[in-house]
Amino acid sequence: MRPRDRWMLAGGRWSQGAADETFTVTDPATGEPLGVVAASSAADVDTAVAAARGAAPGWAAAPAAERGAALHAAARAVEERMDELAALVTVEMGKPTGDALGGVEAGIGALRQYAELGPLHGGRSLPGGPDAADFMVREPWGVVAAITPWNDPVVIACGLVGAAVATGNAVVHKPSERTPHTGAMLAELVAGCLPDGVLNMVTGGGAVGEALAGHGGADVVAHVGSTLAGRRVAELAARTGARTVLQNGGNDPLIVDAGVDPSWAAGQAALGCFANAGQICTSVERVYVHEAVAEPFLDALAARARNLRPGPGADPSTELGPLVDERHRTKVHQQVEKALAEGARVLTGARLPEGPGCFYPATVLAGCADHMAIMAEETFGPVAPVRTVTGFEQALAAANRSRYGLAATVLTRDMAHAQAAWRTLEAGTVKINAVFGGAPGGAATPRRASGHGFGYGPELLDEMTAVKVVHIQAAAP
Repeated sequence: MRPRDRWMLAGGRWSQGAADETFTVTDPATGEPLGVVAASSAADVDTAVAAARGAAPGWAAAPAAERGAALHAAARAVEERMDELAALVTVEMGKPTGDALGGVEAGIGALRQYAELGPLHGGRSLPGGPDAADFMVREPWGVVAAITPWNDPVVIACGLVGAAVATGNAVVHKPSERTPHTGAMLAELVAGCLPDGVLNMVTGGGAVGEALAGHGGADVVAHVGSTLAGRRVAELAARTGARTVLQNGGNDPLIVDAGVDPSWAAGQAALGCFANAGQICTSVERVYVHEAVAEPFLDALAARARNLRPGPGADPSTELGPLVDERHRTKVHQQVEKALAEGARVLTGARLPEGPGCFYPATVLAGCADHMAIMAEETFGPVAPVRTVTGFEQALAAANRSRYGLAATVLTRDMAHAQAAWRTLEAGTVKINAVFGGAPGGAATPRRASGHGFGYGPELLDEMTAVKVVHIQAAAP
């Protein structure tokens, strides 16, 4: 079991490392401190990577079925303490209890998915000469550096770690400095089911992430987080030649077409904009509504926003939890204030509430324009900026005018419009008539500033493996 004052895992051993800096984690609902955490030093990163490097050959040589069995054991270990893990998510980043539990359940599912898919993941044979055998095989890269965010800390970590471990890699994981208790507990549970050194962990902020991303001992750097951080990760990894998988920020549009039920559309928009207080990578960040339904849609959306029950995530009646910390709340509010100064109109929200915690009201802004930062950049908060358009083609064109390309949603009763939307929208994921959902196993590659590579689904196994071509021919007589 991990001692409470030890935050570094390397080679199966928890230690204080060589850290000379600490940071305090606070409950975003109350502002109360949750604990003081030691930030890993550059020497600690060296130690963790060396441990992974030492464990990688043995783990790569392990039978795929053995690796799958270890991941199944890890899934059971997480499941046995899922309530405790979900409670940590809630107190560290504010997610309501039900949502936090759902994220842990999804993480367990990811571990099980890769436990099953890993042993089936292989190459293919090639047609060659009658006296030769030609085939392509997939091999682990070696060491994977996994840098994960705070907004859904369990499922994202389980996905990256699960895919890396299933394919025979060793991992160094850096959870977000905003959710280190969650990251440490998850590492304790999963690493306990693996050979020493297969899963290692370091803690800290951007400096630690940079040390890991730029470490010459990492063969793959997988990062999920902001676009700014992702660009820095790509720059550092390019210097060492490491492969990168980047799932970064988005500015996802929602198009509300003429002819849809405005009340139903408002419900979809509210879900997309306000779930997890807007702190989801595929949250709706900007709304384009057809003028034919704009007025009743805006009225219904504002009513839904006003009726959401704010409160601490641990309260089962809470529908809108706090933002992760004061720094993030300040950023969200500054974007809202700037939009108002540029001509947007408040229908509800947009005011900092009094009292403790990092709460922010569900906010609806009308009269927004594409040049406003609230429409052009990722807000990552419970804000619905709305622009009224005169036609569906205008909405499609506006949706595509973005440096991001993560996801997009279209609400329409017109199947021709639905077909035009998925063919036209420049995003990795296009959703028709549902802001969330989708079949298990779906995977997409984000566009432009939103990153590159498959960050989930069966295709993530491809990202975690290198392809080798083998040609075997009979020796000359």
